[in-house]
Amino acid sequence: MEPVIKLIKNRSDIGAGTRGSDMGVDAIEIAAINQNSDYFNQFPFEDVKTHNESVYDKNRSTFAKRIEHVAEQCTRVCASVKKNLEANFFPIVLSGDHSSALGTISGIKAVYPEQKLGVIWIDAHADLHSPYTSPSGNIHGMPLAAAIADDNLDCQINELAPETQHYWEEMKNIGCKGAKVLAENLVYFGVRDTEEAENKQIEKLKIRNYKVDEVRYRGLKTCVKEALDKLSNCDILYISFDVDSMDCDLISYGTGTPVPRGFDQYEIIAIIDQIIETNKVVCIEFVEINPLLDNKGNKMAETAFEVLEHITATILLPRE
Repeated sequence: MEPVIKLIKNRSDIGAGTRGSDMGVDAIEIAAINQNSDYFNQFPFEDVKTHNESVYDKNRSTFAKRIEHVAEQCTRVCASVKKNLEANFFPIVLSGDHSSALGTISGIKAVYPEQKLGVIWIDAHADLHSPYTSPSGNIHGMPLAAAIADDNLDCQINELAPETQHYWEEMKNIGCKGAKVLAENLVYFGVRDTEEAENKQIEKLKIRNYKVDEVRYRGLKTCVKEALDKLSNCDILYISFDVDSMDCDLISYGTGTPVPRGFDQYEIIAIIDQIIETNKVVCIEFVEINPLLDNKGNKMAETAFEVLEHITATILLPRE
């Protein structure tokens, strides 16, 4: 049975340090319109209610900014992903900032509590901070810490208020209690901008990171196959694609935290295509497109749309 795609549009940017990624979904739609593509008419979609106005609240928790609203937003994303997976849709989640991925992962796990979930995180950043270790307090740098339920207290620099602790515990238990994914079932592609606390976590938890130069040197297919072999005991897979995994000098600066020396869009397409071919992928997410920061018109969204069109065609290919 071929998958039926559902687009979940989550225009939330409250987990980021810079405003504007909430406009990423619309920027992709504009890119499609400008290419005379009817992509967004081909698939059913739903909008996740957002809380973006909370950005004007006086910030109470500096180590986890707007955490009560991010927790609520992740809960909404979780509910949407869960509902659509249960209705046998293949959700493609188009989100603002990357904190949303916790909601997506939680929604997947709520539907498949007994299944082993593998996560492929294509990103310039490790997103492994907790409120205890974060230098910025921006929650889009924390979704994986919550997903693996590891606060990395060895590297603690922040003392949390009880209220912040409460919401952080709530975030770790969205969808179902406890860790959603084991660190051994998490693989990075393109991570190259990390802090010491994250480096220690990656080392301690032995998280595999396929850096851009390794993928080019050893061969993309070889590296992706190796990653999939490592995740071969996983029943289902989720792919999280942060556009800052791509080279900002080559593509565009249209993302909250641009980092040079990344992948190009053809490498991203090839990585995602090869993973989809396992038939284990149940959900894919695109995040952190910020048209307000784009130095080349709408280039980042146009590039993200190019990736989206290609991988959607791969999802829809008939398979044995």
